[in-house]
Amino acid sequence: MSSIALEIRPVTAADHAAWHSLWQAYLSFYRSELPEATSAVTWQRLLAAVEPTRAALAWQGERAIGLVQWIFHRSNWSVEDSCYLQDLFVAADSRGTGIGRLLIEHVYTEARAAGASKVHWLTHESNATAMQLYQRIAERSGFVQYRKSL
Repeated sequence: MSSIALEIRPVTAADHAAWHSLWQAYLSFYRSELPEATSAVTWQRLLAAVEPTRAALAWQGERAIGLVQWIFHRSNWSVEDSCYLQDLFVAADSRGTGIGRLLIEHVYTEARAAGASKVHWLTHESNATAMQLYQRIAERSGFVQYRKSL
């Protein structure tokens, strides 16, 4: 990692270009595409204080090199809300430097501050590199996800 200090901070309206670039790279990583209208609504939700979804960017100097997005939601298994870490991405040239861990720990801190009882997330079964990190900093639940698009 560069000797330039890393800063993780919540997104602001001024961060749109940096966020959008990382967001598109994240979608490409998972071979996904979304309509631009969906990305625009996502961005507006991330900025709106009344929404349960949040985001932060990892900055190294003037360059955003990582993003993390999470959503607080109710749970029938606890009185407190849960926190779903929905999106995590580190630029290819910055992977393996601990930034992913720092972004996840940022969400842990935010979730604790919000009174959430847990942080949970999914990853694709082919994402073996990320799973090596996840197994060191969280517990694998053993649950398998099923879904049906509507």
